[in-house]
Amino acid sequence: MTTTSAQPAGEGRSTPASQRANELLPTRVVLRIVLTVLVVVGTIALIWVLWQPIAWIIVATFVAVALAGPVNLLARVMPRPLAIALVYIAVLLVPVGISAAVLPPIVDQGVNFVNDLPGYVDDLQNEVEKNPNLSKFDEDFGVTTELNRIAQDAPTKIGEAATIIRDFGSGLVSSLFAGLTIYILSIFMVARGRTWIDGLLSLRSGRESKATSVALDRISNAVGNYIAGAAVQATIAGLCAFIILTILGVPFAGALAVLYALFDLIPLVGAFIAGAIILIVTLFADFPTASIIWFAYATAYQSFENYVVQPQIHKRAVALEPFVVIVSVLFGATLFGVIGALLAIPIAAAIQIGAQEWWRYRLEQQDSEHAAVTAAATATDS
Repeated sequence: MTTTSAQPAGEGRSTPASQRANELLPTRVVLRIVLTVLVVVGTIALIWVLWQPIAWIIVATFVAVALAGPVNLLARVMPRPLAIALVYIAVLLVPVGISAAVLPPIVDQGVNFVNDLPGYVDDLQNEVEKNPNLSKFDEDFGVTTELNRIAQDAPTKIGEAATIIRDFGSGLVSSLFAGLTIYILSIFMVARGRTWIDGLLSLRSGRESKATSVALDRISNAVGNYIAGAAVQATIAGLCAFIILTILGVPFAGALAVLYALFDLIPLVGAFIAGAIILIVTLFADFPTASIIWFAYATAYQSFENYVVQPQIHKRAVALEPFVVIVSVLFGATLFGVIGALLAIPIAAAIQIGAQEWWRYRLEQQDSEHAAVTAAATATDS
């Protein structure tokens, strides 16, 4: 008689419980993927909706980092709240002083230009009549006739500028609100930022907390040094421009120098744009002498700044390669305009430092794990 050995229970066939588990596994995977996609899409949508206040917080963070240096310096000789108050009052006086220096001359010269425009057109017409070629060109196209019509109508068009001024006023109010919000946020960050960071770091392990603290300190120093260097660079550019424009006798040299300094804060192209604007102004001041001298100066100074001053700032402050600087500025300007161009280099430096510290932390962690494994193996062998 042949006997058949008994098979263990469950061998060769699946139980109802295992079948249900196999059926539920794909469902769980699908649900997990769907939930992950929904969370990502929801996060992106939330960032899109809240992008304006998020951008304000980012700008306020960089302002706070830039002003933390002067605050810490003054805090050595006075209470920290008083140091914060003095620094932020000084910061508040900067745009007030710039407005007081720039706006009145612009308004006065704009009104004078409109009133004197008919005289400019008459002078141009006289010069055209003296030149046969220009006179023939004017007869064919009626250039001076059209300019005369525009000049005569210009004073009457001032009243129509009310709509433009109203729109400009609305945009100015929005900009002032954004600036005030950033200003207040940065005050809170300077006053309490370090406490917040220390509280968050205390939630992590000792090694992770130390690595993160080192990275944040390096980022803070790099951003602060870069902003300080850029401010010094812009100040020097503005002072040099003021001296040259004063020597050339260009009108409202102070306002143009302030404009040149502000545009100089924009990496790579800021000084070029301001130089082109000032070149147009020199055409009406002392053409061609003032225009030629200013063009030569602006070209030489731009080259000196791009190849001598800025590389030293980037090398000492943020240690970025020129290629990375150009790419970061292009990306920042394309995504967020002027603000993006201004913040592109500090953000690129922060990303670079964060990546460096993370990689250093990973290497140290691997070395410690390898040392622990080696020590355990040695103890086992002994």
